[in-house]
Amino acid sequence: MAQRDGLSAFEEARPMLLGLAYRILGSRAEAEDAVQDTCMKWLSADRSAIENPASWLTTLCTRRCIDLLRSARRTRVEYVGAWLPEPIQMSVEHEPGERAALAASLQTAFLLVLERLTPKERAAYLLHEIFDVPYPEVATALDIQETAARKLVSRARANIDQSKVRHVTPLDRQERLLAAFQAAVATGGTEPLMAALSSDVELCADGGGKVPAALRVLRGKAEVLGFIDRVLLGYWRTCAWEVTDINGGRGVILRKDGEIAACMSFAYDEHGAATNLYIVRNPDKLARLGEPV
Repeated sequence: MAQRDGLSAFEEARPMLLGLAYRILGSRAEAEDAVQDTCMKWLSADRSAIENPASWLTTLCTRRCIDLLRSARRTRVEYVGAWLPEPIQMSVEHEPGERAALAASLQTAFLLVLERLTPKERAAYLLHEIFDVPYPEVATALDIQETAARKLVSRARANIDQSKVRHVTPLDRQERLLAAFQAAVATGGTEPLMAALSSDVELCADGGGKVPAALRVLRGKAEVLGFIDRVLLGYWRTCAWEVTDINGGRGVILRKDGEIAACMSFAYDEHGAATNLYIVRNPDKLARLGEPV
């Protein structure tokens, strides 16, 4: 009975823990490992002595994620080509308010800004700003004083605010870009697509050294459109397109002979122009795309 009650309490907390872990780590596989480790320690703990199970689980999961992130960052230094977060496919309700803000915190551009923070800054910001964890509990989770927790969040907030990645682009703008992209692939005409891109647009492709992909970030309309015309149009024209939600925004999954060959998502400026094209081709990161989150 106690084991069953313990599992029930953990399952109630699992969605929040998995959401936190994914945002800290940028990897669904690593996030699930962190949550599973948390579960095992929870079930073996003396739960009668735990006054606040949710806080206890959040603390344990956060610390495990920080350990994993430090290890992962050493690996990412040696990564072949550009590194992008593992994409997740999930349905998002595009509306103002809390759910829209939560969706924005899944966007690839936001996760990449988090990569510039220290592990503790990243965790502190996510706990307080995204999951509304009070400062005293943030301090407990990170094993620091509350004043230090406030400083971590303040530094992280300044960095993220400067990057202007926490905004939600209207759905019609996102779908207009996708339509222009599909039209360019189908017909070779890039004029509508060109109009939807910002002047300083960037294209980043993650092949992980396992499949062909651009090894550097492509910058500016001329370079990005040239790559699309020379490389993508011929290959993607034979792919099946599945328009879906990728990391909190409209994106596309491309299938070749029934297998996922790539996925693409976007970032936008405050005016709705596309500033970034993110293409994931690393098969390890695509293996579980489409599975329930």
